[in-house]
Amino acid sequence: MKTKTLKQDKVNVITLGCSKNLVDSENIITQLRGNDYEVVHDSNDEDANVVIVNTCGFIDLAKEESVNTILDYAEIKKQGGIDKLYVTGCLSQRYKDDLEQEIPEVDAYFGTLELPGLLAKLNADYKHELIGERITTTPQHYAYLKISEGCNRTCAFCAIPLMRGKHVSKPIEALVEEAKNLARFGVKELMLIAQELTYYGLDIYKKRELPRLLHALADVEGIEWIRLHYAYPSKFPTEIFDVMASRPEICNYLDMPLQHANNAVLDRMRRQITREETVELVRTAREKVPDLTLRTTLLVGFPGETEEEFQDLCDFVEEMRFDRLGVFQYSHEESTIAYELEDNVPAETKAERANRIMEIQQAISETKNQEKVGQTLKVLFDRKEGEFFVGRTEGDSPEVDNEVLVKAAEYYVRVGDFAEVRITEATDYDLFGEVVE
Repeated sequence: MKTKTLKQDKVNVITLGCSKNLVDSENIITQLRGNDYEVVHDSNDEDANVVIVNTCGFIDLAKEESVNTILDYAEIKKQGGIDKLYVTGCLSQRYKDDLEQEIPEVDAYFGTLELPGLLAKLNADYKHELIGERITTTPQHYAYLKISEGCNRTCAFCAIPLMRGKHVSKPIEALVEEAKNLARFGVKELMLIAQELTYYGLDIYKKRELPRLLHALADVEGIEWIRLHYAYPSKFPTEIFDVMASRPEICNYLDMPLQHANNAVLDRMRRQITREETVELVRTAREKVPDLTLRTTLLVGFPGETEEEFQDLCDFVEEMRFDRLGVFQYSHEESTIAYELEDNVPAETKAERANRIMEIQQAISETKNQEKVGQTLKVLFDRKEGEFFVGRTEGDSPEVDNEVLVKAAEYYVRVGDFAEVRITEATDYDLFGEVVE
């Protein structure tokens, strides 16, 4: 049993980085509350006496944010503002020894798979009965569902396997049970996440089983949208598109980071796919699911990327006309394969190339949005912001994609509900509309 002193502790869990980190933080919160701790998430209040920083170590900017956050709380601890400071997540996994030397004010550092150790440090038990019963920090109507951990790919630029380990799939039965628990608490939309969705099942079922998982999750009562994030294009199991086309619960949406389109760059990146194979995959996807929303992520400034190779990428973006697109600038990460190459694209060139890609995409996005004017779309409303109710279509994921705005003075919708919206106006990244009664 906890002592009275421990029961008075209040823990603030700070999450940095991606949605996979958010799920990890939600599991920490669930376990601590199961041990009678008062826990808040990303709170700016100063009444928590214990802070857990869940870090990101993906690229330089993310590492810098993580280190600065740890330093901020270390200073608060020095001044007596908090009693204990713990650090977990990707940065801690990768640089634990260095961090222990550089920031000794932290009481303990933990890696990405060391939740039981973190709990033990807080005199809390790891409760196996809470696995699959996650307390979410997202709005009640949507949640992320992590279907696997780690990655077996060997992309030259990526440090994720160093921090997350090898690919480990969660069994279908466990994921279905977790989805049922989430639906029981009002979740209507699931965002499936992993380092690599399409690899799902190869380790435990000896074959790719994402299609079977999708059918099982689509059968869960209460789940109306299931969205696919982070699918690797090489050896893509195209039967996923058949499931998408046949099951209305599976959103006609795919987030498939392609990184580049020039064959020489793809080879240096070790992406195991060519431009020609990528084009064929995109065409197959659009043939099988004609109204598919395709999101991708690109990487500019990889070592040796010439202006001609970058222009190939620009031409590819113009040709493929992706619905959604994001860009990263290459970050030279130690211990990766690409670290042996010379980081010879200047920072200003990387930034300029990223801006050029986004200018191309902005024009494409505006054109595609203008084509939606006059259409009536199913919209899930996330929040009220200022004068508008703000929601998303089937083709939009939270935080990263387009939004639909409806004037709150003229129409009423409940946050967390679906409504039919006729689009009346469009900008490059937003749609405006009126609720169809």
